Amino acid sequence: MGSNHGFSRLALVASDTDRAQEAAAELAGVHDWVPMAQADAVVVLGGDGFMLHTLHAMLDAGAILPAYGLNLGTVGFLMNRYRSGSRILDKVNRSRSIAIAPLRMEAVTQTGVRHVACAINEVSLLRETRQTAKIEVSVDERIRIKELVCDGVLVATPAGSTAYNLSANGPILPLDSQLLALTPISPFRPRRWRGAILPDRSTIRLRVNEPDKRPVSAVADQKEFRDIAEVSLEIAGDSELTLLFDPGHALDERIVAEQFLA
Repeated sequence: MGSNHGFSRLALVASDTDRAQEAAAELAGVHDWVPMAQADAVVVLGGDGFMLHTLHAMLDAGAILPAYGLNLGTVGFLMNRYRSGSRILDKVNRSRSIAIAPLRMEAVTQTGVRHVACAINEVSLLRETRQTAKIEVSVDERIRIKELVCDGVLVATPAGSTAYNLSANGPILPLDSQLLALTPISPFRPRRWRGAILPDRSTIRLRVNEPDKRPVSAVADQKEFRDIAEVSLEIAGDSELTLLFDPGHALDERIVAEQFLA
């Protein structure tokens, strides 16, 4: 989708930080804001963490709006630069859209309880005790690694590839790449396996070996489930989200530059 969206009704949400609240107070008088239920798009004031919180809230409510972020946090990888006094409606309407699809996780506990959750950034499996985890890795119903001995493993979307995935030495993925990163966390065996880049149409299954002795939790963004036996993952194409970026945002350049930081 290009520019000139034709939005007229905007909602405004802000994190509870002083900077975001000050910006919200400044913007309160420059536009006739409406509640989320009546809006065409939402303006999000804060950092990446608050943007993810807002996107999850819309997913949970089943009312997904295009989201235009203004960075008043720390990182702001998913946000636009905040400039005071700007004509916010014009900026939102001139923005370009990037669609992102979250991961849908179905996790089964050792007692057979099933949990379903969506992750915009990543799903991670993490050992619960001092014992290393042993995880069988399957992609598209084919076992690729019979036993990954590790602290954990994660599957990241492009939106999440610069977050936990990057700190675990996983690859950075452009937002429009239609790829997933499968990244081990402190792998012990196979020693040389550094992970994989997969098409986002892939179905991934992570099964915990020796779960009684080596318990593992599953975390979908910030939502945790403990004592997991197996996790299945696939893109939730029916829950696509839209992020709005200024034309001069140079998001692609930021993705490239991030890979050369010392």
